[in-house]
Amino acid sequence: MTQRLLHRLALAASLSACLVATVPSLGAADLPAASPQSQGLSAERLGRVRSLFQAEIDAGRMPGVVVLLARKGKIVQADALGFQDKASGKPMKRDAIFRAYSMTKPLVSVLTMMLVEEGKLQLTDPVSKFFPAMANMKVLSNSADGNSERVAAAKPITIHDLLRHTSGISYAEFSRFPAIKGPYLEAGLFSNEVQGQWIMLTPEQQVEALAKAPLLWQPGTTWEYSLSTDLLGRVLEAIAQKSLGELMDEKLLKPLGMKDTSFVVPASKASRIAEPFRIDPLTGQPYYLVLDVTRTMGNDSGGAGMSTTADDYLRFCQMMLNGGTLDGRRYLSRSTVALMTSDHLGSKIATPVQPGEVLMGVQGYTFGLGFMVRQGAGIAGVHGSEGDYAWGGYGGTFFWIDPKEQLIGLMMAQTPGASRQYYRRMIKTLVYQALD
Repeated sequence: MTQRLLHRLALAASLSACLVATVPSLGAADLPAASPQSQGLSAERLGRVRSLFQAEIDAGRMPGVVVLLARKGKIVQADALGFQDKASGKPMKRDAIFRAYSMTKPLVSVLTMMLVEEGKLQLTDPVSKFFPAMANMKVLSNSADGNSERVAAAKPITIHDLLRHTSGISYAEFSRFPAIKGPYLEAGLFSNEVQGQWIMLTPEQQVEALAKAPLLWQPGTTWEYSLSTDLLGRVLEAIAQKSLGELMDEKLLKPLGMKDTSFVVPASKASRIAEPFRIDPLTGQPYYLVLDVTRTMGNDSGGAGMSTTADDYLRFCQMMLNGGTLDGRRYLSRSTVALMTSDHLGSKIATPVQPGEVLMGVQGYTFGLGFMVRQGAGIAGVHGSEGDYAWGGYGGTFFWIDPKEQLIGLMMAQTPGASRQYYRRMIKTLVYQALD
């Protein structure tokens, strides 16, 4: 199946050489447009982005996609292809609203560092400073007879651990270690009947459950993609004494002009929500965890709860690429942006699964504070530059920021299955091969 798919993609690429990328008219809140050639990209080669994604849509492997590409502060390609909702025949539009899932994490990470800059918390603060119930955490330890015992945590979980996913917390649904499911079920963070049980809990219930559940790893020792950013959201709420959504609106979303980004999509915008297929075309099974983003969940999930549009998220990315500023307003210092996009794992943090393997199925990436970061020109089996940073969402969304090339790529799709890694590799390759 893979070989046939690659053959079809290669054929589509050869047929698309004459296509030229087009840029639709832009709204007041959008970045300015420019031709690909003026920003150092081949329009002919960039046309492969449109033709190859269209081929995937025509073959019934994805419903639709919005692609935004920007270089040197200008949008050089904007495509809305396929269907916003294939079942109803509704065509994809550029202003479609996507379930961001884990693309919520970088937003919460930036918000956290804004509060760090204000002196309201430090990276070295223990989480127990805000939630005393987390002062004496336990860690699962497999004994010689194969039973899971619990031992005392050797050190406290810190804010730094939450930002870089070294807290020892996990996702029961996605962890490679099934031993965590039973304890998470007992604590109330996981359910065999309810998908995404952790997002259904109230903030107080979530903190209580996380304090009760054992850690998978000793804090500060192992990179494990997890509910850490959800707990980080609870810390921010404790500091600000307001909901994460209110704090996000006040300090980041509204100032940035991210008008369609929120934890709950209002009824007036519900018709713009992009939907996945009902059935995963790769497995023939229903997708897991398709959230109803029009209703209020138990908590504002800092790890997976927001919805957004391509243009909204592009503004966030451009702010980061600019070193923390956009439209004359500073959100983060240049030094904080550099700190967030540096290696925070080093040689002492174990990586049973590397960040790049989680997101794109490739090695060669470390993790910063909310983003994975490319470590060098080689190793990673995908195009990019040393220091480019990125993340994506369970639903198929993906972005990357390349400071060296002054490049931002955004791919917004609702493809929650295993194919999302393939599409992330594909979009990066297609964009970099178009650089002149």
